[in-house]
Amino acid sequence: MDGILLVDKPEGMTSAAVVREVKRTLRCKVGHLGTLDPFASGLLPLCLGEGTKIAQFLNAADKAYEGVVRLGTRTDSGDRTGRPVEQSPLPPGLSQARCDLVAASFLGARLQVPPMYSAIKREGVPLYRLARQGVDVEREPRAVRVDALELAPVDDSRLRLRLECSKGTYVRVLAEEIGAALGTRAHLESLRRTRFGRFRLAAAIALPVSCEAAATALIPPRQALDDVPEASVDAALASRIQRGQMAALRDLARPGQAGSALKVIGPDGALLAVVTADGARNWQFARVLS
Repeated sequence: MDGILLVDKPEGMTSAAVVREVKRTLRCKVGHLGTLDPFASGLLPLCLGEGTKIAQFLNAADKAYEGVVRLGTRTDSGDRTGRPVEQSPLPPGLSQARCDLVAASFLGARLQVPPMYSAIKREGVPLYRLARQGVDVEREPRAVRVDALELAPVDDSRLRLRLECSKGTYVRVLAEEIGAALGTRAHLESLRRTRFGRFRLAAAIALPVSCEAAATALIPPRQALDDVPEASVDAALASRIQRGQMAALRDLARPGQAGSALKVIGPDGALLAVVTADGARNWQFARVLS
């Protein structure tokens, strides 16, 4: 069980609880990519076994979501699980044309202030714990990017949302910002992640996960990093690389630029290691797989 397993997380379950359940069933090391809030559902990629070693190369992936924005009420958490803290009249005559104009105004790079109900830590304490204590602290804006946004009226108080965005974008905050752009307050009523980088929800399996289903759906580490260039090596060089010998990397083609990555593939077709180029255009070990 080494690779990436795509799971369709149900509503009401934490990402950590999904990890615990799958780990208990498959009896291997399990981690997750891109936490989903408990009220949200959808695609949650899990790293199994040696797949945990490539998480750093997958975590920066763009994401896509579908959801519903509820207008007229702001909650302390920014979603339906929170306590209502502010209400405002609904925007009159909400048309598709107006939704299109608002959606277009959010496209591109922008700064976003993370919510208090988030896992960001302040002096080692997650902000959501401070929020539950009624404490509000200043948060630094973060650069995010909205690549695509569609808004469509469902009724007078709800909007259907489709979103493609960068890592680090808080959809709950975006829902509040959409409400403000429409002259009202808002919160996120529902959210479902449909894409994580190249991974799609259609390929995800539901809980509970069986060993048979996991084995069938598991994406090998080499395939999970399809967008990273690769180099195949013979058995002798593979053995040296698996032992972490830096001198062995000099037998690989010289990298083109600093920061570039390369998959090293053994004679059996399996991923042996991922190496990255330093400022002197020399390969350095990033991760070595067993």
